[in-house]
Amino acid sequence: MPAAPDVAAPRAPRKRPDAGRGQGQWALGHREPLNPNERMKKDDDGLHCRARIENIYRHTGFDGIDPGDLRGRFRWWGLYTQRAPGIDGGRTAVLEPHELEDPFFMLRVRVDGGLLTTAALRTIGEVSTRYARDTADLTDRQNIQLHWVRIEDVPDIWSALEGVGLSTAEACGDVPRVVLGSPLAGIAADEIIDGTPAMQAILDQFIGSDEFSNLPRKFKTAISGSPRQDVAHEINDISFVGVVHPELGAGFDVWVGGGLSTNPMLAQRLGVFATLEEIPEIWKGVISIFRDYGYRRLRNRARLKFLVGDWGIAKFRQVLESEYLHRSLTDGPAPAVWEGARDHVGVHPQNDGRFYVGIAPTVGRVNGKLLTDIADLVEAHGSTRVRATTEQSLVILDIEADRLESLQAGLAELGLPTAPSTFRRNMMACTGLEFCKLAIVETKARGIALVDELEKRLGDLDVPLTINLNGCPNACARTQIADIGLKGMIVTDADGQQVEGFQVHLGGGLGLDAGFGRKVRGHKVTGEELPDYVERIVNSYTASREPGERFATWVARSDELALR
Repeated sequence: MPAAPDVAAPRAPRKRPDAGRGQGQWALGHREPLNPNERMKKDDDGLHCRARIENIYRHTGFDGIDPGDLRGRFRWWGLYTQRAPGIDGGRTAVLEPHELEDPFFMLRVRVDGGLLTTAALRTIGEVSTRYARDTADLTDRQNIQLHWVRIEDVPDIWSALEGVGLSTAEACGDVPRVVLGSPLAGIAADEIIDGTPAMQAILDQFIGSDEFSNLPRKFKTAISGSPRQDVAHEINDISFVGVVHPELGAGFDVWVGGGLSTNPMLAQRLGVFATLEEIPEIWKGVISIFRDYGYRRLRNRARLKFLVGDWGIAKFRQVLESEYLHRSLTDGPAPAVWEGARDHVGVHPQNDGRFYVGIAPTVGRVNGKLLTDIADLVEAHGSTRVRATTEQSLVILDIEADRLESLQAGLAELGLPTAPSTFRRNMMACTGLEFCKLAIVETKARGIALVDELEKRLGDLDVPLTINLNGCPNACARTQIADIGLKGMIVTDADGQQVEGFQVHLGGGLGLDAGFGRKVRGHKVTGEELPDYVERIVNSYTASREPGERFATWVARSDELALR
């Protein structure tokens, strides 16, 4: 018998550990809850706990709250227990939830489209001062978060917020979250189309409804008719991006399946052109697919991006058209990629001869008094409209030319210059160890200190440079898509001590440089080393870049030594 050839036998393809098992997809008959979160939702809809807060818990206080409400259903009304003070980040993963939590809450105010009046902004400020120890943070999803909230005060807070058109309904939880919208909707001189009517239709028809109050996990929506694509459409579950069809005129390109966290994926084009009137119908179809076919067995695979990744975009569109819309959708062109900054900082003309003014509170950290002062200042300059952005910033609308100088001076007195340094303008940070039970390191205070230090050492740059700090791997501050992304972790310092530090991601971005940052192998920096490291990287970039070269391009061609 001849000898066997000296080659390895082919291996069977490796299957995922969960391959072949039911994934908790309702459309396939898998209705039995497969984890504690799904059981909690089956026991009672999260929207129902509001009545218990108003009628029971405000009287019993924190100790009288049912655990299923406290650590589950409260999120449907924007409430998370906050981290107890004094627990270091090294203990985050080893303590039970009840050991980490304080008897106070973070309360997230939902601001769809970033739409605020000065009355609403002032009310948030007053609520912060009276009920939340003067705390407030602007988020990168156009929300405003308060801390130190007592359950006894929540009904009164709701009454104040709802009196000025605001809500905390479905600000958290396995629900359709805040709908992102361009802060310049309806007023930008270069706007392709105003998506506000479609956003409002979604809010009116579907938010707060039990039709979509039990999803596998959160569902993130963005709508922008601005050519600067200012809602980070690449990282949302569904986005509608302004585009002009050669025959049908202005409308929207549809994207699905984006998201960051520990398994980041960029959204994909569905290849569909949507008119303004079609958006609510398409949105309902896509979120229904997620509700019915989304993976409910494992929480870490329960986002729409995993379903889109497994099915592929062609099958996803086919299911949407055949099972949910019962019609074919129109093919459409891709939008042009915006090459400039996506934010709105500074003074810019509107489409009506007036101006908008963008300001960037450092890492989104504000307080109740500051919000009240901003509202007063804006009204004193003849406007009542303010917008929150997806960059932890604010935009003031409708300022007459002859009042710009006075407004800018007033903002500067509040510590909000309209021409901030690149570092102050482009620094982003999540909630961090101060309040978040998932965090490992401090972020807000560290980010503010880092901005101050970089301005002292480097002054300003002639190019935008984003620096994003995250307190854990979940990427709430978008570490993977920053020029310099810093993911918090516990690291070993030169003396062998376990201290707060960061894993570094370099050269990530959206738009022209869409992609995830490059990890420098084995490279981590301690919190104390952070200013030195960022200074070194910035100096290396400015010294060796080609004319006009963007940071992401420089990172991609640099050797690792230059990135350490």
